[in-house]
Amino acid sequence: MPNDAARPWRRGRRLLADTTPLRDSPAFRRLWWGLGISNLGSQLTVVAVGLEVYAITGSTFSVGLLGLCALVPLIALGLYGGALVDAYDRRLVALSSAGVLWVVTIVLAVQAWFGVHSVAVLYTLVAIQSAATAVKNPARAAIIPRLIEPRLVPAANALQTIAWNIALTVGPLAGAALVAVFGYAIAYSIDALLFTVALWALKRLPSIPPVAADETGGDAAAGTPSTRRSRVVGISSVLEGLRYLATRPNVRMTFVLDLVAMILAFPRVLYPAVGVLYLGGGEATTGALAAAFAVGAVLAGVLSGGFSRARWQGRMIVWAIVAWGLSIAGFGVVLVVVGRAEPGSLVLPALVAAMVMLALAGASDAVSAVFRQTILQTATPDEMRGRLQGVFIVVVAGGPRLGELTVGAEAAWFGEGWAAVIGGLSCAIVVVLLVRRQPRFWRYDARDPQP
Repeated sequence: MPNDAARPWRRGRRLLADTTPLRDSPAFRRLWWGLGISNLGSQLTVVAVGLEVYAITGSTFSVGLLGLCALVPLIALGLYGGALVDAYDRRLVALSSAGVLWVVTIVLAVQAWFGVHSVAVLYTLVAIQSAATAVKNPARAAIIPRLIEPRLVPAANALQTIAWNIALTVGPLAGAALVAVFGYAIAYSIDALLFTVALWALKRLPSIPPVAADETGGDAAAGTPSTRRSRVVGISSVLEGLRYLATRPNVRMTFVLDLVAMILAFPRVLYPAVGVLYLGGGEATTGALAAAFAVGAVLAGVLSGGFSRARWQGRMIVWAIVAWGLSIAGFGVVLVVVGRAEPGSLVLPALVAAMVMLALAGASDAVSAVFRQTILQTATPDEMRGRLQGVFIVVVAGGPRLGELTVGAEAAWFGEGWAAVIGGLSCAIVVVLLVRRQPRFWRYDARDPQP
């Protein structure tokens, strides 16, 4: 009887996030904690910078330009940052770029303490931050497969997803509260303090030199460092990575499917209008919708215990993105049913339904992200991981921006509700059509990862 009673508990525990990577790899554990804490601090700064620009200018457009200042360096240097990761010791690349981020955060705090009040200074610092991030993020992602066993990569990515989405949920709320109570300088200073944890975690990593392909053209065994001197990284190295990607249909498909999901059905641009025209509540509703999305992503990470056992990872991505599209379409249906009533008070039942749909979308996006990252890390040889992670950061940064443009245009033509319905359904349909043209991706087997 005791054993029978314990079985449901054991089955329930298997659904929870697999923490084996944290137990088996002290280096990964330190990296996870360090980057998780620093991500929380980074969100404080994102909010504080936006509020400071608005306080100086009183212009929403000026705040919007922060996104452009961040996006351009991220896209421009994403590919080159990946090439640096493949050419030099990844620990040193990550530590150097993180050091730049730390110094920029300190400068942000200093300008706030001394009351500089210069939008040009803030734009410049945000651009430098973004450029350093374009190097740090590919380095971080390329480091992880060198710290853990291949079978644990999905679990490690799920843990990364949990930490990131918790920071995305808590950070903006904490940042706004800190600015309101203590001011910008305190928010930036706390970020600088928290970022030292990430520097400590990166400094404690072992040396992770580049791994070269062997003389026969195959891939060197993982963990075997190259004995050649680090070369000067130029455009030819970046182009080599792009040529490699062009010949690897499964890895390429992970980028294509993510772009489809983001360009056709990214709903964030709709939130402000939804809070005014459909559900009521204004800014509070906008925040609730964004929080629902993040909460769904966190829950997916918490319940990711089966990810390490998933064999058909291509199918997991396909189903997740189809679910994403249908969830966004469901969100649109809620808006269409409610209609543009411009309510004077909050329409609570509709808000709950909309939040449920967005939570499902957030969960679907998290599942897709875990397995897309896993395929990229396990099906790509080590000497190419940095460059393809550079492509990944360009896709992740650029896709949502293009999606805001696409969905925003559809909202202008058809209304916010129908924009979500059209975008979500078209996303699901296009994904199915793409997979029919590329059936190899549907058959992708984690036991025999083929790029």
